[in-house]
Amino acid sequence: MSDIKATLDALYASRSYHHLGNDPLSFCHHYPDPADREIVAVIASSFAYGSVVIILRTLEAIFSELGKSPRRCVENFNPQAGIRTFSGFKHRFNDGRDLCALLWGMRQMLERTGSIQAFFLQGHHAADDDVSNSLNRYSAAVLSLDYTEVFGTHIIPTDSYFPFLFPAPVSGSACKRLCMFLRWVARPADGIDLGLWSGISPAQLVIPVDTHISRICRYLGFTGRKSADWRMAREITAALREYDPDDPVKYDFSLAHLGISDGCDGKDTRLCPACPIVEICAQNVTK
Repeated sequence: MSDIKATLDALYASRSYHHLGNDPLSFCHHYPDPADREIVAVIASSFAYGSVVIILRTLEAIFSELGKSPRRCVENFNPQAGIRTFSGFKHRFNDGRDLCALLWGMRQMLERTGSIQAFFLQGHHAADDDVSNSLNRYSAAVLSLDYTEVFGTHIIPTDSYFPFLFPAPVSGSACKRLCMFLRWVARPADGIDLGLWSGISPAQLVIPVDTHISRICRYLGFTGRKSADWRMAREITAALREYDPDDPVKYDFSLAHLGISDGCDGKDTRLCPACPIVEICAQNVTK
């Protein structure tokens, strides 16, 4: 256990701005105002699916339209004008209507509670073991807002992929993008994560499971599951709590970037000798 913890801690300490520049979180660091960063975190995490090149291109296009203060833009967002502005927007499943629904939903959250944090905390219980129930309540609350101004009907149309942006653990989803958003805003500011929110304990966070995390954490013996679902996310998080019970998802960024930035795909074993987790990885063919 001590060898694994030492390796994980060294990996955490080795995170770099090279890794950050290859991550949607980097857009949050473009804005000094915490109020802007909160809004940017919601948007950037929402569209963080697909290849990283396409994600970064999508986010660049969005934020170039939102101006110097995304918070102010959301506060004054006009859905009709937004639909014209983003008529050509497309990010895999999501189109301009979905993006406008997200911006309109955030405007409603701000009007109701003053911040995304306050809106989220309405459904969060500090005594819960993790954020499972909080995410269920948050996604349900967001999807129950009135999107008539965007869709022309209070009920979200069946041909819209807007609900895809707000999955829930109760459905079995790993909720990767929502868990990533919470990591960004609820973990202490450390040069990578933002430390914007104080109402959620880092100990309650659940790791964002993507293809990189699910594969690498299987190599490390943190999960035996094959499906990247909510049960896998909780299983990996429970394993990481053995090494830092107060902040288990601190290791997420560096583990994920072994794949995202450093090229680990589980196939090219030429990369293994230089890998920082080679001594504890089941894929290590040099042992």
